[in-house]
Amino acid sequence: MGATGFSTFDKTIDKTNHVLREIEYAYGWSKEQRNVSYDALRAVLHALRDRLTVDECAHLAAQLPLLVRGVHYEGWDPSRVPVKMGREEFLQRVRRDFPHEVGDTEQLVSTVLQALRQYVTEGEWEDIKSSISRDLRPLIPV
Repeated sequence: MGATGFSTFDKTIDKTNHVLREIEYAYGWSKEQRNVSYDALRAVLHALRDRLTVDECAHLAAQLPLLVRGVHYEGWDPSRVPVKMGREEFLQRVRRDFPHEVGDTEQLVSTVLQALRQYVTEGEWEDIKSSISRDLRPLIPV
């Protein structure tokens, strides 16, 4: 029996912890800095979410682990999207929403998206890439 006693919740906690550990590993952050990796996940996910159309946002969310999906939708106002953001505006948004020091915001974005990549199908990943501006596409890992 898992920590919650409900397998769906236990699985999503495990998957979410896996995503956060991947971010922590990439930056050499310890488990005690879990709030930093969570803040990175949240900042990048919200910037991407707000850049996507309502349909594309929902398609992406449907593939994310349940707990990450909740983070994805937190505070979302579908009547205000998509927000047109070029590369610099996108990176500024992430920097604004990530309350910690990080040397390279582009690397942070790529690291977080790479950690999420395992849950998103190739077709959906390509849809995301094709729905954002060309200058943002290099931030999306293969």
